Amino acid sequence: MAKVYLGLGTNLGDKTENLKAAVKRINEEIGKVTSLSSFYETAPWGFESEHSFLNAAACVQTDLSPMEVLALTLRIERELGRTHKSVGGVYSDRLIDIDLLMYDQLVLNTPTLVLPHPLMTERDFVMKPLKEIAENVRNPLTGKKLFD
Repeated sequence: MAKVYLGLGTNLGDKTENLKAAVKRINEEIGKVTSLSSFYETAPWGFESEHSFLNAAACVQTDLSPMEVLALTLRIERELGRTHKSVGGVYSDRLIDIDLLMYDQLVLNTPTLVLPHPLMTERDFVMKPLKEIAENVRNPLTGKKLFD
């Protein structure tokens, strides 16, 4: 079983319910959610919006491959109402966003998936909830703890 860390975010609709619905689906379709951070209200990052975000991080135990996890997160996003992913650094409001942050200590660089997530350490809205559930986890690129 692999230990997978996911980042979740939403800034439209009933944000708490959006996150809860995503976690429920992740638990049903990807693997057992073994830890879930608190929900954090944050400002939009990378674009202007009048809608604040609600963010969280989850740890999931799965026997799926990284590409299978990615495919399922994209499907869950679509089924929960997300109409398009951000492309080329152009971000917009969204009902749900599920990012694959880390998959065990795997380092992967493909056209469709880069692990660990290349921007995660630059984003407080990812790192603050992640610290709550992954304080002792090491960055697979550096071998150092994420939070020292």
